[in-house]
Amino acid sequence: MNSSVLINPNALRVGMYIQLEVGWMRHPFPVNSFRIVSDSQLQTVKALGLEVIRYFPARSEIASFDTETADNDDAASAREERLTLGREGAEPQEAALAQSPPAEPELPLHGLPPLWQRCDERFRAAAREYMQVFNCAAAQPEQALAKSHGMVQGYLQDVLPTGDLVIRLLSESSGHRQSEHPVNVTVLCLLLGRALGMNAADLYELGLAALLHDIGKDSKPGAAPPPRAQYENHVGDSVALAMGMGVSSDVLTAMAQHHEFIDGSGFPLHLIGEDLSAAGKVLCLVNSYDRLCNPEHAQEGQTPHEALSVLYAQQRERFDPTILKAFIRMMGVYPPGSVVQLADGRFAMVVSVNSSRPLKPQVLVYDAQVPLAQALPLDLEMFDEIGIRRSLRPDQLPREALSYLSPRQRICYFFERAVEPCSPKAATP
Repeated sequence: MNSSVLINPNALRVGMYIQLEVGWMRHPFPVNSFRIVSDSQLQTVKALGLEVIRYFPARSEIASFDTETADNDDAASAREERLTLGREGAEPQEAALAQSPPAEPELPLHGLPPLWQRCDERFRAAAREYMQVFNCAAAQPEQALAKSHGMVQGYLQDVLPTGDLVIRLLSESSGHRQSEHPVNVTVLCLLLGRALGMNAADLYELGLAALLHDIGKDSKPGAAPPPRAQYENHVGDSVALAMGMGVSSDVLTAMAQHHEFIDGSGFPLHLIGEDLSAAGKVLCLVNSYDRLCNPEHAQEGQTPHEALSVLYAQQRERFDPTILKAFIRMMGVYPPGSVVQLADGRFAMVVSVNSSRPLKPQVLVYDAQVPLAQALPLDLEMFDEIGIRRSLRPDQLPREALSYLSPRQRICYFFERAVEPCSPKAATP
């Protein structure tokens, strides 16, 4: 078991993981527990005038520290996989890349129109860029911030102009597993922020918070879930890294609140609605949705339709009602990735939703007479007589339809400008 000790503030060093045992308003940091990653943070902590600071050796990233004269106190859980700030004698970039998990092979893009393939390619590029940020966030924070800034500004060029946006379901493996979640969350947060009427500056900070909200979480594919207390530490770890990158206090606050619910049942501070920022509320909701669709173990995931139903029917007291309703309007009752049966009995999978007309999505219809590689989406907006009868779980599909539609175990989204309904790309009914 890993212990904490109380030390004199003058003994603090960069790399130490500490806990400030004072109230939220008594210090400028978004969370009480974090790793000191810069001299400026170190001086800020010392300037608080505290007599002692709680220090966690096992969660720290320093070469050594003599704790023999410190007073031992109660034990605290520590994560098994710690962030690596660079190994001794190695260049910072080399050290960061040495910690990168192997990239997952990219699957060929088949059975999709060229427009959709471009959407997949954009997501894959975003996933690669995120891994660059993840790998250098600790060792090269300025470079990580510049890369993050470029990513978010690039998204805003598409989000900010007026006009409809389409949310697309992507292929089964569109990027590195560790990058899919933050990119997913960033895309949906920006679209939801736009739907809520946020201005450009607020959207930028929301997008940056969404992109970096798990930057301190070092998860390994297939690994057993960590103990609860250990898992909760990733909030402070992520905020500490982002703080070292020099992001604004508003971004840090939203990051620190991405697991805080308005009813006080979240963590790490059990805040309630009036204590939460608008960006924090949006980020928390979108993060919750994506984790329902894409849990650590894919076989436990819920369909997008089920995930929305859970958020509204079982968990709506956790979320701001205005934000939740806007999210459901944006995604539609049947978000991309939902498996459905049409009113005429055919089976289909929702593959895209126009964010301003979500009740008439585009679907990929199972048709044994049309090879999958030649199948085109059916735009329900063009056919008033065709609607969705009900949502299905994949295991409710006939075997042939299941094989044809290949419902995704991992749900990934990206967005693009809407194609006009009269486009010849739409399939005939």
